[in-house]
Amino acid sequence: MRLRFLGIIPNTPDTDSPTIWLDEESGDLLIQSYKATEAEVKACQEIGSIPGHSTDVPDHETIIRLPKVMVQYIPCPEDRTGDEPRS
Repeated sequence: MRLRFLGIIPNTPDTDSPTIWLDEESGDLLIQSYKATEAEVKACQEIGSIPGHSTDVPDHETIIRLPKVMVQYIPCPEDRTGDEPRS
């Protein structure tokens, strides 16, 4: 895996460090950020995604809260290759 650092939350203290990396081989993003609260997870589950799809969060997944300021570090689709969803 070849990772490239994309950004860290500006003016971050040593103990608060949402960060984004790009896996240059797959085009996937790796994101370190704040865990969603139970209330936020419940709100996501109430809204759901597509009809018939479970709203449970599997053990191998999580919901994170990405601060708005971090969006600037997410590459545009034309900057990435292999944008097919992972299964």
